[in-house]
Amino acid sequence: MRIKKHLLCISYGIVLLLFTVYLMLDTFVIPKTYEKIEIDPADTVTDANITKPDEDEIVFTDTEYKDENISITLTKHREYGTDIYVAEIKIASPTLLKSAMAKDTYGQNVNAPVSQIASGKNAILAINGDFYGVNNIRYVIRNGIMYRDIPLENREDIVIYKDGTYGTINESYVSAQQLKENGAYQLFSFGPTLVKDGVVSDTHEHVLNIAGKNPRTAIGFKEPGHMFFVVADGRTNTSAGLTFPELSQFMYSIGATDLAYNLDGGGSTTMYFNGKVVNKPSADGKIVEREVSDIVYIGY
Repeated sequence: MRIKKHLLCISYGIVLLLFTVYLMLDTFVIPKTYEKIEIDPADTVTDANITKPDEDEIVFTDTEYKDENISITLTKHREYGTDIYVAEIKIASPTLLKSAMAKDTYGQNVNAPVSQIASGKNAILAINGDFYGVNNIRYVIRNGIMYRDIPLENREDIVIYKDGTYGTINESYVSAQQLKENGAYQLFSFGPTLVKDGVVSDTHEHVLNIAGKNPRTAIGFKEPGHMFFVVADGRTNTSAGLTFPELSQFMYSIGATDLAYNLDGGGSTTMYFNGKVVNKPSADGKIVEREVSDIVYIGY
């Protein structure tokens, strides 16, 4: 009797272990392709005044891109024992701020390196996004199209609207459909907010345990059409990474005084410019790109 009971306990333990492994694989590994929730040709955001210039009208170096519609200046900073890369951007139209998904597919665990996604879109500049595909909750609105309307309680998102204005919202208090109707063009759901209305945030709560010094990715605005992409290396012998208070202060110091927001970081942190990765992404203890589900980029 005692042996039978012991065998039942072992069997139960094996079943529980297998179920746990399945849940982990289902959440983080097994790719799932979803159909887009809502695609309407009217959602396509275009600007008839914006055309891609000829190559002889473009200035493009390792640290600068400039044409009649886009100006990008790339600088490297050393703060808090960390290498930080800043792309200061000025664009003539909000349509030049775009997002792309790995393999042009909306889904869960459908991933690719930032450089691969960016090169496939002929991106001039790109950073990793909010890694929407790691789960099946949080709003997803990209390039004016609503893909997911399932809220995550008290998640604060950054929203860029079709007219170029921007702000933050709480998923508990407004629906994705309302945001879409209000003209949401890009929405990124990660956080926390770092700077808002000229004030550096003094609260940095986050649902994930990602405090301390880590690689970071952020987007910030000085005014509509004038923004910053920022990545900070970390978890290496030469770069410790940034805390949220450090990142907040840094974003404010470079001019992102109107709004700054933290995107997915850690091993995802990657900046791509002029056809190559400019920082040192660190994943699993190696200097290597982590595959991600989405990017934010500047391009035509």
